[in-house]
Amino acid sequence: MSVTPKSLLSGGLAVTLLAAGGYLTVQLRERDRGPAPVGGTAPLLTAPASPAPGTAAAATGPRYERLTGPDRTVVRDARGGVLATLTDGARTAVLTGPSRTFAEPGTTTAVLTGDSWVRLMPQPWRAGAQDEAWFRGWFGQYLGSTEDDVLAVATQYLAGAPEGKDGKGVRFRGDASFGPLNPDGSAGNDLRLEQTDFLDYLGVPYTFADKVTKRPDRTRYGAFDCSGFVRMVYGYRSGYPLLSRDASGPGLPRTANGLARLGPGVPVLPLTTVPGSDTTVRPASTDPLLPGDLVFFEIDARTGARLDHTGIYLGLDTDGHPRYISSREEADGPTFGDKGGTARLDDNGMYAKGLRSAKRL
Repeated sequence: MSVTPKSLLSGGLAVTLLAAGGYLTVQLRERDRGPAPVGGTAPLLTAPASPAPGTAAAATGPRYERLTGPDRTVVRDARGGVLATLTDGARTAVLTGPSRTFAEPGTTTAVLTGDSWVRLMPQPWRAGAQDEAWFRGWFGQYLGSTEDDVLAVATQYLAGAPEGKDGKGVRFRGDASFGPLNPDGSAGNDLRLEQTDFLDYLGVPYTFADKVTKRPDRTRYGAFDCSGFVRMVYGYRSGYPLLSRDASGPGLPRTANGLARLGPGVPVLPLTTVPGSDTTVRPASTDPLLPGDLVFFEIDARTGARLDHTGIYLGLDTDGHPRYISSREEADGPTFGDKGGTARLDDNGMYAKGLRSAKRL
């Protein structure tokens, strides 16, 4: 799989995530004063308060509009502006918040600027849930919040990203590798070993939702492969249950193929095969994607129809191209840059041609 060196840079009126040497920029042009980020993030630089998204709707209440493809509820303010998108059967919510910018100048000229914040709800969305107490409390807490979301967490593992440790001294964020060097590999040919999960990055044992406890491989400390990255971001950091292996169940399976074929989530780009074969095909369009969706690829001819790569969709860059982030061998870790193949989903590069499906958790 292809990859890109990465760089983290950060600044703006709301949050500045500073790191050493090539680092990713996360710039917030804050329109409100949200609560200070948690989980050891950098200090919050607060601008004078101004109305938060949705304030105009406070007097009359938001409007809940039903749409299809997939079935979902769009929450709008009094002027018709989108406050949130909530997809039936999915815990992932896309909320409108302060504008921010993601850039990785060491690997791409692409920049992503937007106001989408991706968060997990306590339970899957269903039509009419806006009248339930759990949703009202959750929505009131997170609409307009600048606490770390899925996209912020995903970028905390790019090259040069600052290290963060929890109260037990476990490093839970910071520059990540893809995996150790493969003694039988070479540049462009399995240079680094796969099968590195998020607990290897952490260096601590982990008990999964299926009651299996695994211990980390010390030779893989500070690393995770593509599915290990997704499991770190959505599972360990964001709270989605995790399984120890590829299986159907109340959690995220171990591999890209397991996540795509067995794992939970609402298909937004359904996996399609050629009639009479197991050959999968590229989706006709990426339009249904929303930030935070898991995207799946078939890019290694040696694995046949098995889906062998996964990442997280970030949104449209400032040139209007859909872009995603993943942990890749050639970048030796997470990146949304273009070394070894563009991270765009709408060109004829390796990843765009290899795109097969997408899910919303």
